[in-house]
Amino acid sequence: QVRVVESGGGSVQPGGSLRLSCATDGFTSRIIGMGWYRQAPGKECEFLAAITFGDGSTNYADSVKGRFTISGDNYMNPVLLHMNTLKSEDTAVYYCNARFGTVVPWRDCNWAYGNWGQGTQVTVSS
Repeated sequence: QVRVVESGGGSVQPGGSLRLSCATDGFTSRIIGMGWYRQAPGKECEFLAAITFGDGSTNYADSVKGRFTISGDNYMNPVLLHMNTLKSEDTAVYYCNARFGTVVPWRDCNWAYGNWGQGTQVTVSS
């Protein structure tokens, strides 16, 4: 079993920055990549960014491209989500998803696929 733990959330003013971290333990050598997602109250889960360890490839949702950066090199180190120029609409609970295969596209927020953390709250407000 793989445990996923997110950290780094908090409150920030519009225009500010935060860095989220996603750490894993357990049978982590099976992890092929990590993705970040978020869910705001009353809204569906939204894909943000993902990184695949094998080739280092990344992909981003259009809503965060240019503002968010995902970084990580392998399953042994935390995967980070650097968030800049935060907006009020970025307020949500942010989740990390550890995956062991590529059957489900990264852009699909599938709670039944891979292992998920408990989430970390990000609030952007003046």
